[in-house]
Amino acid sequence: MAFVDRVEIFVKAGDGGRGMSCFRREKYVPKGGPDGGDGGNGGSIILQADQNADSLTALAHKKHHRAEAGERGGSSQCHGRTAKDLILFVPPGTIVRDRERGHVLKDLTTPGQQVTVARGGKGGRGNKHFATSTNRAPREFEEGGDGEERWITLELKVIADVGLVGLPNAGKSTLLSRLSRARPEIADYPFTTKYPNLGIANVGDDRSFVLADLPGLIEGAHSGVGLGHEFLRHVERTRILIHLVEPFPTDGADPLENYRAIRKELELYSPELARKPEFVAVSKGELTDAEDQRQRMADELGRDVYRISAVTGHGMAALMTAVLVKLDELPKPDPSSAAAEFLAPVETSPAV
Repeated sequence: MAFVDRVEIFVKAGDGGRGMSCFRREKYVPKGGPDGGDGGNGGSIILQADQNADSLTALAHKKHHRAEAGERGGSSQCHGRTAKDLILFVPPGTIVRDRERGHVLKDLTTPGQQVTVARGGKGGRGNKHFATSTNRAPREFEEGGDGEERWITLELKVIADVGLVGLPNAGKSTLLSRLSRARPEIADYPFTTKYPNLGIANVGDDRSFVLADLPGLIEGAHSGVGLGHEFLRHVERTRILIHLVEPFPTDGADPLENYRAIRKELELYSPELARKPEFVAVSKGELTDAEDQRQRMADELGRDVYRISAVTGHGMAALMTAVLVKLDELPKPDPSSAAAEFLAPVETSPAV
């Protein structure tokens, strides 16, 4: 099933039920009177963040959603049945927008969070409500109110503690598969990863964090080139970046220039994104002369650069330990961004 992270859907809440106009007729009661009941309220449409949802695929296959209408009122002042609300489940991290106006209705980040996107119509009043001292036998009643309707846009932004960034083929998916039980598609051609993959990486006996393998970037991504915004909107919600650099790109490019190109794309897209804590690691460290590339980058950048190998495991423990230390130094995230609590069936890995 394809991963979907953006959909537009139409929602229509249920109309309110019509009020009843009738009169009491009962043996031994010499004078009757208005006796019509109220109509029931229409059902509302509610979006709810659910930890078992991991994409918007289900909603992509059904564009129109309608809630039930309330029932009409009955005689003997019987109230019409109120319709049940229609609840649509979305993954945590879903931003809900009104399509026409463009404003955000709700950012659903915590499991169980809800937003009513279309309110059901109010049930109409029966003729009992219209009785007065001068009009004791009213025939007036109210039609039920119309349920709200609108087009809404849903956009999913993956929430994770650590995001893996880098050019296509930098080894992000391989690293994720080594650190967790996630099984992303891995191949030797660019853009194998078309959408984010999540996993939980365990470090030691009792420490873990949520890791996201994100689609590869290319030059011009900030303006939508390649996967462009499809990548960048997901990386916005990560707390730390691990920037993987291939030591010997197949196109003969300079690894250092590749690193700088990706940094430039992050800065052009969002200065705030570019300020996130970042660890730089030369991947495929089992290759001959990979250490020379790591040392050259460390000297040029004036910072620590790790050399890791998902094949042999070299350098993995040191990098993961450093990431945990940095996570501990950062301000504690709001519970609404604690992704580890709501990831849809993501399996953990043995300790690194």
